[in-house]
Amino acid sequence: MKHFLAPALAATAMLASAMPAAAQQQQFVTIGTGGVTGVYYAAGGAICRLMNETRADHGFRCSVESTAASVYNLNAIRQGELDFGVTQSDVMYYAVNGEVDFAEQGPWDGMRAVFSLHPEPFTLVARADAGIENFEDLAGKRVNIGAPGSGTQTSMDIILDGVGMSRDDFALTSELRPDEHGPALCDNQIDAFFYGVGHPSANIADPTTTCGAQLVSIQGDFVDTLVDENPYYAYATIPGGTYSNNPEDTQTFGVLAALAVSEDTSEDAVYALVKAVFDNFDAFKALHPAFGNLQEQNMVVDGLSAPLHPGAERYYNERGWL
Repeated sequence: MKHFLAPALAATAMLASAMPAAAQQQQFVTIGTGGVTGVYYAAGGAICRLMNETRADHGFRCSVESTAASVYNLNAIRQGELDFGVTQSDVMYYAVNGEVDFAEQGPWDGMRAVFSLHPEPFTLVARADAGIENFEDLAGKRVNIGAPGSGTQTSMDIILDGVGMSRDDFALTSELRPDEHGPALCDNQIDAFFYGVGHPSANIADPTTTCGAQLVSIQGDFVDTLVDENPYYAYATIPGGTYSNNPEDTQTFGVLAALAVSEDTSEDAVYALVKAVFDNFDAFKALHPAFGNLQEQNMVVDGLSAPLHPGAERYYNERGWL
């Protein structure tokens, strides 16, 4: 065996000596996102694309993992199973403070923020024949509340509590993934679905085009109270014409998507990711319509409930943003 391995090992050593130092020291980072047709997955893909294009400079190779989204991603980062994760700004707040889905684990002092991303209006989509004109009309209907482990489901429960309702008020509560809720709506398996997402979203475009699904405004005193009492919420408008068969503006509220990481993650890895995005910011914004209105300096402060990671701080200080 030694006779056969020796030439191969020698050839490998010669090849390594000829490789750039960054390539020899290449390390891997993974970003947890959401469903493959959602904006989280697109965001992770856009970040990894830019990071991988510059890996000769920093030695990090980035990969994207499709997950159940916000809550799952933060738990996986906390357990050391993911390096980075996209999450809702409200879910980030709950994790830092040990509330809602994170009450059992307690506050997470070790979470760090990297930057915020696109707005995510809470979006209610209903069958045109379901007789749903406002949030309260969901009572007695078949409603999809989002996949287990998603920020969408967490937000739905908070809104239900705010309006004085619960899941028990629905005739049926389903927990379909984003790529499943449109077909289920058009096949008359559900009457409506709730989804926190950046726009435009393929998972909303499909049912509005296929079966004339309607976006329903989420507004009222309960929304005003939630926005007033929680700094991570803000009013939002989905412009008319964003989706087929929906010519009027839809009034709602929502959160921001944000990129989170552990304090234990390498400062060099975080710096390399941030630099890849912001040194190529026009290219990043062009990779998905939801990123079109992003402003660099807003991303450094808006919607971030955790302290910035030192790797991100280093880059932002270099740019004079902090």
